Amino acid sequence: MQKEVVRTGLSFGSALAIVISYVAHNSILWAIIHGFFSWFYVIYYVLTQK
Repeated sequence: MQKEVVRTGLSFGSALAIVISYVAHNSILWAIIHGFFSWFYVIYYVLTQK
């Protein structure tokens, strides 16, 4: 059960990072790169918003 939760969290983090990145930068390349970093990019994005 715990492995499934972790896998789901990582998948959701990647999808969230891809969407945020594409909306912010309008670039598929950046979306892929940020999707790779997943939650790290999401946290960075939240902390750097004005």
